[in-house]
Amino acid sequence: MTASGVGGADGPATAPAMDPASWFDVAGKTFLITGGTSGIGRMMADGLVAAGARVVVSSRKAPAVEETVAELREAGDAIGVPGDVSTPEGARALAAAVSAAVDGRLDVLVNNAGVTWGAELEAFGPEGWDRVMHTNVEGVFHLTVGLLPALRAAASEDDPARVIMLGSIDGLRTPPMENYSYSASKAAVHQLTRHLARRLAPESITVNAIAPGPFVSRMTKFVVQDPDATAKAVAEVPLRRFGRLEDAAGMVAFLSSRAGAYVTGAIIPLDGGITGAGTGG
Repeated sequence: MTASGVGGADGPATAPAMDPASWFDVAGKTFLITGGTSGIGRMMADGLVAAGARVVVSSRKAPAVEETVAELREAGDAIGVPGDVSTPEGARALAAAVSAAVDGRLDVLVNNAGVTWGAELEAFGPEGWDRVMHTNVEGVFHLTVGLLPALRAAASEDDPARVIMLGSIDGLRTPPMENYSYSASKAAVHQLTRHLARRLAPESITVNAIAPGPFVSRMTKFVVQDPDATAKAVAEVPLRRFGRLEDAAGMVAFLSSRAGAYVTGAIIPLDGGITGAGTGG
């Protein structure tokens, strides 16, 4: 293997003409972002539409989808498909509706929708597990499988179709909060990412996971509404800030572009250094 390609009997393959500006380009690609009406999902949608992508936004609440799409269309190409991935039937129905909306061809699936639950250990009952695991793990699986025909239609060896999972640093470390089912579900998402990456690589479909740290979202509103809690959370981040739109959208754009075409099965922390550099001190 050479830097330019696979070598043969007569030497290395000819390197393609270099156009660095195109390496990170996602213009014209079609994305589905579940949970795309708020938080990290909305950040991704905003950034990708601005980059020239066509973004399909999905969420359980149809009014939120309609409002988000109206706002996104001020900057670019967006459509909305409401759906609920918390049941296998809902995930399959969403896959069918999205496939129809994109004429059977999807470049990138971003499995962002998720829920959390918190309670003290001895009060953490079944209700804290069922919806979290169904949505965060099982729903992700069934939606991905349901969209495989559309992903296969977009896939090529040079430019694979992409599946991007939203994991969490809570699936990589022991979280300080008592969110047992959430952290377990995100660890499961990371392993599901690796498993699907191995299975789908021969079909030119890459599967990677982003493991975010603190961003402003519904899941962190109890932190950002409390100045003391916010200061404490930021102090735990070596880069001393929460994640921003360009961090989330930029990572998805990289994984979806030709620059990210050789990456699969990766779990990428997007956390300001929390898991890699240790907490701030």
